[in-house]
Amino acid sequence: MAPQRPIIIDCDPGQDDAVALLVALGSSELDIIGITAVAGNVPLKLTETNARKVCELANRTEIKVFAGHDAPLERPLVTAEDVHGRTGLDGPDLPEPTMKLQEAHATAFIINSLREHPARSVTLCPLGPLTNIAAAIEAAPDIISRIEEIVLMGGANFERGNVTPAAEFNIYVDPQAADIVFSSGVPITVMSLDVTHQALTTTERIAAFRSLGNPAGLATAEMMEFFARFDSEKYGTAGAPLHDPCVIAYLLQPDLFSGKMVNVEIETESELTMGMTVVDWWNVTNRPANAKFISTVDDDGYFNLLTERIGLL
Repeated sequence: MAPQRPIIIDCDPGQDDAVALLVALGSSELDIIGITAVAGNVPLKLTETNARKVCELANRTEIKVFAGHDAPLERPLVTAEDVHGRTGLDGPDLPEPTMKLQEAHATAFIINSLREHPARSVTLCPLGPLTNIAAAIEAAPDIISRIEEIVLMGGANFERGNVTPAAEFNIYVDPQAADIVFSSGVPITVMSLDVTHQALTTTERIAAFRSLGNPAGLATAEMMEFFARFDSEKYGTAGAPLHDPCVIAYLLQPDLFSGKMVNVEIETESELTMGMTVVDWWNVTNRPANAKFISTVDDDGYFNLLTERIGLL
């Protein structure tokens, strides 16, 4: 049996974050060192609570959950209750968690974990704004050479923005943090809206989660039904893009995805295009490539993988 891949999931749950967490928790290939929460889809108090709710739903109360930054590095927090509901996990009725929140700050946990594990063995999986990751890099530059890879959900190229005409939500919320991460030199793989908008929660796919018959499958179906109502109307599609689980699916089955190495710069000055991921897809600038930008996904294979792993919980 292959050794487990050590990962830290940094998230702002969010229904799609919750599904990503469930898939990871159902995957024996992954060693979840810890889950760190950041303010994003909803404020920090809700995101750290929601992360613990999901761990309890999966009967994985041994997982350590850490609270991180409650605001972006330089800008006021922008949230997305219009998409995710008041709690961030509207849809299922999940009980308040009884497992304890860890006392350490998420950024300190990230730094210490990278220092304690062998160099280039830990993968960081940010599913929300990059505040915690950037703060760790700023506070402890020595960790840059210790990170195996950052696989993140954020940004857009051909799909453009989903919170402004130019910007995807996670990058827009903390563009300064994103700029630090993309300028760090760490190997980065980007799950952008170009990919996630190909992975839609159709009625049939939601029904497959529900038919699993376990609590995690039912909760996933209920979350998807709530989540889909907003994006289906917004985009006129047969379902909502299921963004964040793309990160975990890529770790488990990278052959579902394709993309290429490109240069990605983050706009941090212009309010008109704040948070835009400027992707040099056609290599017109000769700036060095700093990220693998994923552009396509086998959507049926993706949902089959998610359904299989959630079925194991």
